[in-house]
Amino acid sequence: MIQIENLTKTFRQPRKIPIEAVRSISLKCRPGEVFGLLGPNGAGKTTILRMISTALKPTAGRILVTNNDVVQHPDRVRRQIGFLSATTGLYGRLTPAEILRYFGRLHGMQRQVLEKRLETLHERLNLKNILHQPCDKLSSGVKQRVGIARTLVHDPPVIVFDEPTVGLDVITSRDIIGFIKDCRKEGKTVLFSTHIMDEVARLCDRVAVIHEGGLVFNGTLDELRSIHGKNLGDAFIRMVGMSGS
Repeated sequence: MIQIENLTKTFRQPRKIPIEAVRSISLKCRPGEVFGLLGPNGAGKTTILRMISTALKPTAGRILVTNNDVVQHPDRVRRQIGFLSATTGLYGRLTPAEILRYFGRLHGMQRQVLEKRLETLHERLNLKNILHQPCDKLSSGVKQRVGIARTLVHDPPVIVFDEPTVGLDVITSRDIIGFIKDCRKEGKTVLFSTHIMDEVARLCDRVAVIHEGGLVFNGTLDELRSIHGKNLGDAFIRMVGMSGS
C-alpha cells in the first residue's frame, strides 16, 4: 500500500518567499483499489507523486510504500513501484523490445523470468507488431502502451499513473483504462491522477482532492456526491471554489 502521513513539501529559493507546494497531507491507498488524486493545475498533485516515486524528498512528514520509507529506503521503494506519466520519455532510437529488456535488466530480473514477463506484456498491450520499430517512429498512443509495459516490466505491487491518457485518442484511452482495471483485479495498489471526470467515475474507488497544496476531500465517490452533488465535475468545482473562498 501507499501510506502518506502529514506530508509537506516546501521549495526554498534564494531571496524569495518559500513556496509551500504540499501542506500536511495524509492519505492511504490500499491494495486492490484505484485511488484518484484530483486537483487543478498547480495544486500539488505532481509534487506528491514525485515524492512517492523518490524523485523528491519531503520537507516534513513521511511516505511508506509497502512499509518502506521513501527517504530511508529509496531503493526498496523503487523496486516496489511503477510510475507512468503523460510524457513517456522513451529513447527514440531504441525499439520497444530493446527498451523493455533494458529496464528489465535494470531491475535485476533473471533472463527467463524477464522473457516470460515480456511475452505477457506484449500480448496484453498489443505490442507484437511494433517491437522492432524505433520508438520515434511510433504514434503517441503506441508510445504510451510501450510506456505502460516499461512501467510494469518488473511486475510491481504499486503503480502510479499521472494523467496517462492526456492527448490520446478515444480507443487508446479506453485500452489504458481497461488495463488499469486489470491491475486492480490483480490486487495491485493503483494511484491515478487525472483531470477527466469520466475516468474518475469509471475507475476510482476512492478519491482525494488537492487544492493549493492542501487536502479538501478524501473519501469514496458516493461520499463526494452526497456532499457536493451527483455530477462529479460540478462537485469538483464546488470544492475548489469553496476552499479558495
